[in-house]
Amino acid sequence: MSGSATVSIWRQPPQVWAVAFACVIAFMGIGLVDPILPAIAKSLKASPVETELLFTSYLVVTGLAMLITSWISSRIGTKATLLIGLGLIVVFGLLCALSGSVDAVIGFRAGWGLGNALFISTALATIVGAASGGSSAAIILYEAALGLGIAIGPLLGGILGEISWRGPFFGVVVLMAVGFVAVLTLLRGGDEKRTPVKLSAPFTALTQPALAVLAIAALFYNIGFFVLLAYSPFPLGFGAMGIGLTFFGWGVALAITSVWIAPILLRRLSRSTAMLLILPLLAIDLLVAAVVVGTPAGLVVCIIVGGLLLGLMNTILTESVMEATDLPRSVASSAYSAVRFLGGAAAPPIAAALAAAFTPSVPFVFAAISVLVSAATILIGRRALARIDGHEADAGEEAAAVLVGDAA
Repeated sequence: MSGSATVSIWRQPPQVWAVAFACVIAFMGIGLVDPILPAIAKSLKASPVETELLFTSYLVVTGLAMLITSWISSRIGTKATLLIGLGLIVVFGLLCALSGSVDAVIGFRAGWGLGNALFISTALATIVGAASGGSSAAIILYEAALGLGIAIGPLLGGILGEISWRGPFFGVVVLMAVGFVAVLTLLRGGDEKRTPVKLSAPFTALTQPALAVLAIAALFYNIGFFVLLAYSPFPLGFGAMGIGLTFFGWGVALAITSVWIAPILLRRLSRSTAMLLILPLLAIDLLVAAVVVGTPAGLVVCIIVGGLLLGLMNTILTESVMEATDLPRSVASSAYSAVRFLGGAAAPPIAAALAAAFTPSVPFVFAAISVLVSAATILIGRRALARIDGHEADAGEEAAAVLVGDAA
């Protein structure tokens, strides 16, 4: 609608703000444990590899669950799916906080990942369906919630982690419980139209060449993403607050480029060209991190520069997935997310094992190589991606596929 551009994205119904608030808290969970990884390793007498499995169990379950979330939500409704997801995060977050061994925390983080998959996969569609000002404005709001959550997560983890490694888990439990009550009371769920999705739909989606290319590229890209996020706290050598502040800067950088800079870049470059520019720059940043790994100040700079590049890639990749096929957005997103999260799941323990076997620099070299493989995948599969370059999302139904839109 042409009038959507005149409506402020900040003037939204209460139900949109309820889901957006819960989104902030859900995305906080991604970086929440970053500042307390060394403290967990010390307190629970765990090796770095064991500690990194906190990310692996979370991401494996999140990724696999993505394959069935659209099937579930299309049958029980979005409100019920959101509430089940939030409820699971509250329960398993509390169990993490009360755990006495690293194995228990790893297991409960898996349950947290299931809740996160159910919530995140449904939240975007809920905001788009309920927001005023058009779907592009709604997705800006969603992306802002993502950026805010990713930025605040490490900072909150650092503040509460200075008290105890259990503190960040208790903090998320309280905030998620508030989000649960907000969604329960403010979100309407009785008038939605449900169109059942086949259980096989995400698997069938991955047979489409464009989506397959993007999913494979995202898998290797996510290795670089999570080496930077999950492995870097160990060579930094900071306490919980120092790590928290570092990754707060990383999250702010990611949010800025994701929400504001990506749309400007895409006005000048096609999506595939932009990715082929950003991915080599990210590989260079990771190689520099390998060189300066023994210098905390240099590594901090590399982490924050990495955040700038990751923000661009996150938005461009997600936009590309939404534009690559004629599939329903929930199906395309589920299939793509399932594959990319597997890359993120593998990266942290592999990075810790490489550091133990060789030197602290090697994981960053491994990450850089993975990012270059991602770039090569885009380059080789560029013909299959012609649609993402040739199709400019209009202001109508396709606008919901654009994460940021034209508002600048």
